[in-house]
Amino acid sequence: MKWFVGVLLALAMAMPPLLASEPELPSDGGEEAMEIDPPLLLPHRSIDEFLAIAAANRGTPATPAAAADIEKLEKDLARAKTRAASGDRLFRAGIIAKVDAEERALRVVRLEAQLAEAQLAHAKQQAAAEAGHTVEINASPASPSRAIIAEAAAAAQRAAAEQHRAELEAAAINLKRQQKLLALGSGRKADVSRAQKRLAELQQPKE
Repeated sequence: MKWFVGVLLALAMAMPPLLASEPELPSDGGEEAMEIDPPLLLPHRSIDEFLAIAAANRGTPATPAAAADIEKLEKDLARAKTRAASGDRLFRAGIIAKVDAEERALRVVRLEAQLAEAQLAHAKQQAAAEAGHTVEINASPASPSRAIIAEAAAAAQRAAAEQHRAELEAAAINLKRQQKLLALGSGRKADVSRAQKRLAELQQPKE
């Protein structure tokens, strides 16, 4: 019995230090409250400030996508013309084959047609953008936008016709070349058939 009373006394003497070592819980009466709502990402602006920003955005038109295409096509066309100009000289010098020189000239015609189509698309895009900002509802038949579009459309039509003529001529030359190679024993019937099919496709009237 005495040993049991001794154990109780020892526990009673050890409990005050244990209680004193427990961390204190934060009280609700602190000076700084916990921040729950995140800070606003956008500063407070007045209505006049919002109207000024909107007006500035309207005054800065977006660059049409066709403008970048036109710039790239112009650079490609300039390089193609330089290569085509040296094609005949390189062929006569035996550096490149005749078919390579012909392909260089044909590439110039193709790029000219692509550039004309891009310029037509750019003209239509600009006219549509101007029509969206203008106050007038009925545009004059002789308006500058209509004249620019008509001129670009005519140029695109001429370039497309020139491309078709060049493609047709190149296909006819290729067919004769493949037939000659086959007669000399250096060609294949598959190449002749492919050349005939290509020429027939180009000779078909467009819908």
